[in-house]
Amino acid sequence: MGNEADIKFPISMDWTTDEIVQVVHFFEAVNDAYEKGVDRETLLTRYRQFKNVVPSKAEEKQHFKDYEEQTGQSAYHVVKHARENAETEVIKMK
Repeated sequence: MGNEADIKFPISMDWTTDEIVQVVHFFEAVNDAYEKGVDRETLLTRYRQFKNVVPSKAEEKQHFKDYEEQTGQSAYHVVKHARENAETEVIKMK
């Protein structure tokens, strides 16, 4: 992938600064899962924080799609992998 600074994280202008930070932290954890691995609990905590900001499933899908189009990384698959592998401490996508 390229430089993280090149990523335009999917955010809403309606969000507070704290909400934007929570969403960016979640997508950074997704990136980490592809780049070097991420602690499963950290990822799931950041996903829960993301869901507090984006409770709508439709809106979540749109943000995930926007992110994947830019990076080729699937936030959906990272979260799914983390949920299905409770015994795994580090989530690392191939």
